[in-house]
Amino acid sequence: MHIPTITAPSVAIAGTTDRFPVRRIFCVGQNYADHAREMGSDPDRQEPFFFSKPADAVVANGSTLPFPPQTQDLHHEVELVIALGAGGKDIAVADAAATIFGAAVGIDLTRRDLQAAAKAIGRPWDMAKGFDRSAPIGAITPGMPAASGGIALTIDGETRQSGDLSMMIWSVPEIIATLSTFVELAPGDLIFTGTPAGVGPIRPGQSVSATIAGFETLRVTFTA
Repeated sequence: MHIPTITAPSVAIAGTTDRFPVRRIFCVGQNYADHAREMGSDPDRQEPFFFSKPADAVVANGSTLPFPPQTQDLHHEVELVIALGAGGKDIAVADAAATIFGAAVGIDLTRRDLQAAAKAIGRPWDMAKGFDRSAPIGAITPGMPAASGGIALTIDGETRQSGDLSMMIWSVPEIIATLSTFVELAPGDLIFTGTPAGVGPIRPGQSVSATIAGFETLRVTFTA
């Protein structure tokens, strides 16, 4: 019997021909107060919570994507993505920055109708969040990202999301520290850090651009 050969997913690194190998993808839910409110939650009470996507959900910048199946309500969520170059468990907030390799712009694509249906009956969100090509990501810029800076998303040139990294409820070091109490983090892990308000639908044939100050703009287009 032939044993399959599998190529590890990877992401471009800005300014080089090197690639960042992706081990796992974690995502923080409702980490901007305005987004938490638009999703019906109270941001003043909620502890950080996490979900995952498969490593091969990553999509390269500039890709044209087939519209995902089994959804009539595909949503965009622009996010700062942290790439870890080191790991550990029970990492102190003061030590978290030392684990960071770099950061990039990402889009957490969500089949919102599947998520809503799963929530209504208390089932997991996996098929709403962890589907094929659900994690477009731009090139990773090495170094610690700034704690503030504009974050935005447009569809066909129309602004849909606009905020600032300083609006995060939990900072990047706090996210890393908290996540490391649940799982042992490792080099190659990516962490999507939450999205500002304004999430909404993407239609077939539309082009999406995601930006964060200081990073490569991320662009993807969906087939009609």
